[in-house]
Amino acid sequence: MAKSPEEMTASMIANMAEKTGKPLDEWLAIARQAMKAHGLAKHGEIVKHLKDEHGMTHGYANLAAHKALESDAGSAANTDDLVEAQYAGERAGLRPIYDAIINAVTGFGADVEVAPKKAYVSLRRAKQFAIVQPSTKTRVDVGINCKGRETTARLEASGSFNSMVSHRVRVEDLKQVDKELIGWLKDAYTGA
Repeated sequence: MAKSPEEMTASMIANMAEKTGKPLDEWLAIARQAMKAHGLAKHGEIVKHLKDEHGMTHGYANLAAHKALESDAGSAANTDDLVEAQYAGERAGLRPIYDAIINAVTGFGADVEVAPKKAYVSLRRAKQFAIVQPSTKTRVDVGINCKGRETTARLEASGSFNSMVSHRVRVEDLKQVDKELIGWLKDAYTGA
């Protein structure tokens, strides 16, 4: 049986000292010191620093960077706060679109996991099948894992949007959360 993302993270943390020479708390101190000393603020900058300067593998550097920035769902005090932050201010008007998508997807089955991150919400079953991200103040992007499906004018290749999904649908109006979009999400869920 595949491990959940939380179980994989817990396993990495438990093995970190053995695999990297230091436990997570020491890596967090190193990452935060680098953030302060070198002005590192972005996830990728911290990962690069830990890999280049300390020889960490990508997986452990990625984990340490997320924990240092508190940008993963496991570090957030309340994952609802992550969603609230995504749909605050100029993007508040997009919240009904997000809510409609989540309501539809959670109806697929009890095994749907809604996992908020700092910038988007991951939708998972055995693996991630979609993401929901407020990309601009007027648009929510829905990334869908449906490899092999032909693109259409609406279901476009993900391109540079997010490498963890194969396709993207741009949603600017609640009416666009329709049978077609929910059907693509259901197909991705079934394949996950």
